[in-house]
Amino acid sequence: MKLAPLAIGLFVAAKVVAATTPVTISEDKYSYTLQNGILAARVDKSSGDLVSLKYRGMEMVDNVSQREPGYWSHNIERAHRRITSITIDPRMNGGGRGEISLKGIADGNRMGSGPGGSVLADIEIRYTLARGDSGLYTYCIFSHPTNYAATSVGEARFCMKLNDAIFDWMTVDSNRNMEMITAYDWNHGTRMNMKEARRMNSGIDKGEVEHKYDYSANQFDVRAWGWQSSAHHIGLWFINPSVEYLSGGPTKFELSAHRDATFTDSLTAAAPPTLLNYWRGSHYGGSLCTIAATDNWNKVIGPFLIYCNAGPNRDAVWKNALAREKVETAAWPFAWVGGVDYPHKDQRATVSGKLLIEDPQAPGLVVSHLLVGLSAPDYAPAAMPRGRFGGGFGLAGGGEDDTNSTSSAESERSNTNSTAQVSTNSSGGRTNRFGRFRRRGFGGFGGFRLPRVVQWQNDAKNYEFWVRGDAKGNFSIPNVRPGTYTLHAIADGVLGEFALSNVTVRAGQTLKLGSLAWQPVRYGRQLWDIGIPNRNASEFLAGNDYFHWGWYLQYPKLFPEDITYHIGRSNFHYDWFIEQVPHNENPTNTTGRGRGRATTWTVDFPLTAAPRGTATLRLAICGVGARNLTADINGHPLGNVTNLMYNATIDRDGIGGAWSEHDLSFDAALMKAGNNTLKLTVPPGGLMSGIMYDYLRLELNDSVRTAKKD
Repeated sequence: MKLAPLAIGLFVAAKVVAATTPVTISEDKYSYTLQNGILAARVDKSSGDLVSLKYRGMEMVDNVSQREPGYWSHNIERAHRRITSITIDPRMNGGGRGEISLKGIADGNRMGSGPGGSVLADIEIRYTLARGDSGLYTYCIFSHPTNYAATSVGEARFCMKLNDAIFDWMTVDSNRNMEMITAYDWNHGTRMNMKEARRMNSGIDKGEVEHKYDYSANQFDVRAWGWQSSAHHIGLWFINPSVEYLSGGPTKFELSAHRDATFTDSLTAAAPPTLLNYWRGSHYGGSLCTIAATDNWNKVIGPFLIYCNAGPNRDAVWKNALAREKVETAAWPFAWVGGVDYPHKDQRATVSGKLLIEDPQAPGLVVSHLLVGLSAPDYAPAAMPRGRFGGGFGLAGGGEDDTNSTSSAESERSNTNSTAQVSTNSSGGRTNRFGRFRRRGFGGFGGFRLPRVVQWQNDAKNYEFWVRGDAKGNFSIPNVRPGTYTLHAIADGVLGEFALSNVTVRAGQTLKLGSLAWQPVRYGRQLWDIGIPNRNASEFLAGNDYFHWGWYLQYPKLFPEDITYHIGRSNFHYDWFIEQVPHNENPTNTTGRGRGRATTWTVDFPLTAAPRGTATLRLAICGVGARNLTADINGHPLGNVTNLMYNATIDRDGIGGAWSEHDLSFDAALMKAGNNTLKLTVPPGGLMSGIMYDYLRLELNDSVRTAKKD
């Protein structure tokens, strides 16, 4: 329908007025309201929650179900003292920008509740609005002075529940860009093996299983995600301009968006569209944020943008959000942030260099998907007092018996160009530093192990700075806070990682590291490999469609006799599955409940001559649900891999969780000329209690002989 000239004129005039309307901040006893003619945001003074957000006159958040519409998981509601203030007064800058602060002083008392648990820290929450902008910034500042007791942060995120009457379409990435089920569909679904999973009995996905973890995303890759309205042609997005304040580096997956999964059996429960921005999550291996009593700790989470936009169609709205993400990233760090530990552009540094991979066994290797980052040096997690200080991975409390005590961080690598320090395990094999864990209960998974050492994959306490390098190994890391770091690099096609410790970065510095030789660890001549070392299982069968519930039920249908992989003949894209799980023998099982028998995968490989020396089976693992993995070659046991850290990647329909390498060394005389057979077995158990491989390699050192064991 064409608009009349008068209507067009009024529309354009309204946009101009909105773009020039100054920012105002008003307040009453209970709340602040920030407005600029485009957005109107109301914030509760007692908690710091965002209780209303209006765009184009429409209420964007859920104000029906009596849940918090927008909230930081650790808010100020339980603060011993509260200080609310206007930190940027728009009356002082011509209405260009306004900002409010809601600060809770703990005074030694815990703050925060719910799934994130509580924390002994002061918490400040801020919201910022600029003239002509349809985005609202928010950020949260944690402060732990040395006169506070030891503490830890549980699951921590900013969450928004959106208006169910408006939003019907969710966009995470090109694979998850779809119309979503309704609250009615969810409430009338049939519960599967997990409370978050239901089979739909109505609606557009009738017969399919809805599982909120099917929308988890790699936080490094997905910086703009949100919901859209098909009827109103508008969207609401979260945009991370940086990932320095998030946890787990460039391989970390986390929940991002879903329809709120209410777990009651009510047929009328509210299940509004939901957005999440996790900075400390327990999923896919989780992360740690433990604070010692002696720590003077401070962390600024954000600012990130809550962005509202409009367009002629859904694709245009999404593309606009992606374009805005690039604008935000280019503007980071924001000049308008003040009064907190947030270095501005001139106070940050740039670190550059070039990685040269020196691997005689891969002379033609072209660097692919190179990721280079700076993180805090590895450290031992702080000892926690017994008690309920938070839930999730690596935290005291939550019903766990804490045995963290005073263990020290493991020694630094003897060769900073190698991927890991190697030690001998009880089975005579090797395991790298990321595979050594302390036994400790883990909720319903008692007996799994949590890490002795915090490193970039599971650190949420500190900042990390990561970039993509180019195909020649060049990298440049901008906007680095001053400090001392370890430089890390990972790349597709290279097993392990590069590490360079004691990289000291000074304010305003351009630090050129020059050429850095990366010598990937080799224990001998490569006999064969399966897959691509890329920290996930995406290259294997179903790897391009992993984000659907219940692949463990499909496995026995695809491989009724389990897997036999023939080196030189099989193709890992089709003949190796994304997950080795207990074999479901009940064909009528459609819920995922129950147990399966042990599953053995076989690798057949030929050798032209009987070998001697020491062989090493290198297993790079990116998903763990099993307590152990057994290996034997030609009927001779090689030992059990028992130092496995549960990461629930299979349960949560992921493709890569916390990564570790587990190496088994054995006497090469166990192999022979002609055909050889390696068997890998996961024990019987729940259907999700399996292993996801990133990569497998067998190496032979002819000159070294493994000592015989009794």
